[in-house]
Amino acid sequence: MKKLVLLAFALTLMFSVNAQIKTPAPSPAAKIEQVVGLTDVSVDYSRPSMRGRTIFGDLVPYGKVWRTGANARTKVTFSDNVTVGGKELKAGTYAIFTIPQAKSWEVVFYTEYGGGGAPAELDESKVAARVTAQVYPIEMDIQSFTISIDDVTSSSAVIGMMWEKTYVGVEFKVPTDKTVMASIDKALDGPGFNEYYAAATYYMSEGKDVNKAKMWIDKAMSMTEKPRFWQLRQQSLIYAKAGDKKGAIEIAKKSLAGAKENKNADYVKMNEDSLKEWGAM
Repeated sequence: MKKLVLLAFALTLMFSVNAQIKTPAPSPAAKIEQVVGLTDVSVDYSRPSMRGRTIFGDLVPYGKVWRTGANARTKVTFSDNVTVGGKELKAGTYAIFTIPQAKSWEVVFYTEYGGGGAPAELDESKVAARVTAQVYPIEMDIQSFTISIDDVTSSSAVIGMMWEKTYVGVEFKVPTDKTVMASIDKALDGPGFNEYYAAATYYMSEGKDVNKAKMWIDKAMSMTEKPRFWQLRQQSLIYAKAGDKKGAIEIAKKSLAGAKENKNADYVKMNEDSLKEWGAM
């Protein structure tokens, strides 16, 4: 009886130890997050590795729907409505399925994002967008399947997919300009310094009506007793872009003096470079 008790105790201890053993997943989970303009974008996926295998045309057959990763379906989430391939995707979460070929892939944004694997056949009623993306060869092997968000601008970015010697990218566009313009219109119903300043700098950076930007930056500066050197820097750039080089030089000199007073080497250099460019130094 005593031996049986000891045996039971030993087995319990063995199973308890085994239950605590952790091993790495062969296709570990990953998540990337990126703000594009004003839109939050995230991608959840798993990362299988080559492990000496031929991937495209073998492990991942050509012409068949692929889950675009491993384990659960790869998911992308947009906080705003976006545009992919000229088609609007509503804010929300989508599975990303792909149909690889040697020279191009079909990339499908699918409304049914739960579960694992890819369906044998896609239900077209659940296809929110479908685009064809070119395959770009890579010289070196990418050992682990990788998704990235590349070429980020204020209005667009590219979902990049890399594995083996293949890169495929799908561009999406975000409604930054529409959102900002609406907020500018709303703010300018009763604007203060911050609203005029933000509107002016946005117009300049996005290449919009520079005369409006100049008018708004002047209004902003008139609302503050002592503009800071970085604000004066923006004002000088707007003046220069509007063709008022004399005014730009005068303002840049004020910004330079403020930058020196505050020991900000970056703004000292930027102002000095601009003054040289405008023929004032």
